Amino acid sequence: MNTAEPSLTKTELRKSLLHTRKSLSAQEWRQKSDRICNHLQNSPLFTQAKTILAYFSCRQEPDLSPLFVTPRKWGFSRCVGKELSWHIWQPGEALHTGAYGILEPLPDAPKIDHSEVDLMLVPSVGCDVRGYRLGYGGGYYDRMLSLAEWESKVTIGIIFEFALLAQLPVDSWDKALHGICTESHLTIVQQKLRRSIEQ
Repeated sequence: MNTAEPSLTKTELRKSLLHTRKSLSAQEWRQKSDRICNHLQNSPLFTQAKTILAYFSCRQEPDLSPLFVTPRKWGFSRCVGKELSWHIWQPGEALHTGAYGILEPLPDAPKIDHSEVDLMLVPSVGCDVRGYRLGYGGGYYDRMLSLAEWESKVTIGIIFEFALLAQLPVDSWDKALHGICTESHLTIVQQKLRRSIEQ
């Protein structure tokens, strides 16, 4: 875990963490991504989930694609205006490049209703040990997770270990995630969820 310079702004932290991530070699990126996938596959949160929301790796984000062949209902987002629209996708189905250069399901792909969702694997630039997330600044996940119907959904931030910080600057609209998965470990940060898994 890294202790970030407390005086750094979110913008400065984002720039620094993205630079570090970009500097990973292809081999390091693959090895670390595979370890993250292994931690997720061994977690009860994953094994018990039937419908999982995930993301397609962009800009050297941890790559979760080895998981997508496991028999689950997988959901991926499309950016529609200021909101995320979630659609079912299976390996082999068509994708297209969305507004931010991120692969997205086609607009006519079947939608996923929030009531079906068991687990969300959330792309992140960085996270802190309390579960707060540093995103890309668009606010898509913060807006979604502040809605009542999404508040109870289990959220796991996906990052490399170097991006796990002691403390991030937090704004009033920031929502803490339930857990964080790096190549080193999957940590549940919210006590209530931890207790329910251990029972």
